Amino acid sequence: MQILYWLLIALMLVGVIGSVVPAIPGSSLILIAIIIWGIVSSSFAAIKIPLIITVIVLLLSMAVDFLAGYLGAKQAGASKWGQIGAFVGLLVGFFGLLPALPFGGPLLGMLIGPLLGAIIGEYIYQRDLGKAVKAGIGITVGTLVGNLLQGLLAVGAVIVFIWTTWPQVYGG
Repeated sequence: MQILYWLLIALMLVGVIGSVVPAIPGSSLILIAIIIWGIVSSSFAAIKIPLIITVIVLLLSMAVDFLAGYLGAKQAGASKWGQIGAFVGLLVGFFGLLPALPFGGPLLGMLIGPLLGAIIGEYIYQRDLGKAVKAGIGITVGTLVGNLLQGLLAVGAVIVFIWTTWPQVYGG
């Protein structure tokens, strides 16, 4: 039972990473691990609080993701073109399709890709490089702040799970 418990915590840690890194499921992995623990331990009463907290975290994460990108773009005066460019840049960066990046791989690509994509998208729309750079930085900063908040929410959900289930596994 303890081995499974630690495997589920490891899955949750992957979920924490996924809440910060796009393209990896985040809070949903934490939720799945909690449900598996409930099934295995035959005690949904024991996971009620972590389950509720994680569902709230999942909903808050979606809201934070949307709001952070939107507010960052709005503060910088970005258009939909910049937001679309940032998304395309994220995909291109994540899959390592930025040939100018000989090091850093997907993680660095996920930082540089959205910035370059937003700048290109805004430049296509506004034809003003200064505004395009400002919008690109705004979108990127908003996204990074949103990812950080999502990571903190996910860490909180894992802590609640461990706090409420530890006595079940190790007594006390």
